[in-house]
Amino acid sequence: MKLLIATRNPHKLDEIRAILAMPGLTLLTLNDVPPMPEVEEDCNTLRGNAEKKAVTVALASGLWALADDSGLEVDALDGAPGVYSARYAGEHVSYEDNNRKLLSELSGCPHRAASFCCVVTLSDPAGSCASVEGQCHGRIVEAPRGGVGFGYDPVFEPNGSTLTFAEMDPAAKNRMSHRFQALKRARDIWRDLFSTMPACMPDAPIPPGAPEHNGSMSD
Repeated sequence: MKLLIATRNPHKLDEIRAILAMPGLTLLTLNDVPPMPEVEEDCNTLRGNAEKKAVTVALASGLWALADDSGLEVDALDGAPGVYSARYAGEHVSYEDNNRKLLSELSGCPHRAASFCCVVTLSDPAGSCASVEGQCHGRIVEAPRGGVGFGYDPVFEPNGSTLTFAEMDPAAKNRMSHRFQALKRARDIWRDLFSTMPACMPDAPIPPGAPEHNGSMSD
């Protein structure tokens, strides 16, 4: 069965492949299909962006599609950078630029609690979709540490660890990251869908009580 992952980010693809490895499930990327329309992530919530990407790619390709959007929420900054995490320092900036701005904003601030949040959306070929959420709580360190990972990994230290994400072995990070939490829920909830990829989304794709992002995240 084929599932199209709506990203070209190689770091993100590596994480998704590691977590969603399932017998019989073939993960495709945007590089494996005809040119897809570019999706502008202009929604004001993570869920909105994830749904927009998943639905657009599913409709254009005729395949089941999975997309995610992630953001870092810092308590002392009232939830910023949130949905603007990838462009916190401006358009077309580097990870280092975003980290530099974040640390500047928190200079001298003793309250450094933060959370990584991830929303994963699954869309059928007709554009019907459902979403789940994962979170990882931690703190922003005083200066970047570590040379692996990407994004805000060098400045985020998860609760229960003395290492930043960028100092961790990728497998260790994958066991606790926000993307892992969201993808694990997706895998557990949609395991049957991933094994069959039916023509359309079932009427009740998410069991009662399963965690689903409700659009209220302060991003």
